[in-house]
Amino acid sequence: MSTDPQDTTADGSTTMAELLAFEVATRDLVGVALRSVEGLEMSLPQFRLLLALQEHGRSTSTQCAQALGVVGSTVTRLADRLNASGHLSRGTDPSNRSIVTLELTTKGRTLVTEVVTRRRAELARILDRLDPDERAATTAGLHSLHRQLGGEYADDPYRPVPL
Repeated sequence: MSTDPQDTTADGSTTMAELLAFEVATRDLVGVALRSVEGLEMSLPQFRLLLALQEHGRSTSTQCAQALGVVGSTVTRLADRLNASGHLSRGTDPSNRSIVTLELTTKGRTLVTEVVTRRRAELARILDRLDPDERAATTAGLHSLHRQLGGEYADDPYRPVPL
């Protein structure tokens, strides 16, 4: 048992060592996400919009902004670039022509598939280094963390979003 005061608390609350471990893991996982879009002529925020459209299908700009936790003007700027590059197309809602819709093109869907495949391959390479018991415990812990985050942030516009 550790005697470092960062490793224990009298009341069972989160320790500094645990917080630091989560901060490091967060940076590591963001690094994996960033590396998965390296070499593309696209930023991570642009890719996140494509990923949101892949997950939700044809969506309004407002729905995309909510899914990404950003303001509408941010989605407009992202969509301008992605429309120009041929990764998404703009349309209008048939019931209200003033509502702008966004949808992936074939080029956009292909790119999302390629990036997700690359990201999963890197994650698999990393996870394969873990002992199977460690990997199972890590997976269980991440599922539990996701359940906690999903419940707490369900109505929050800045909830966890696709990377």
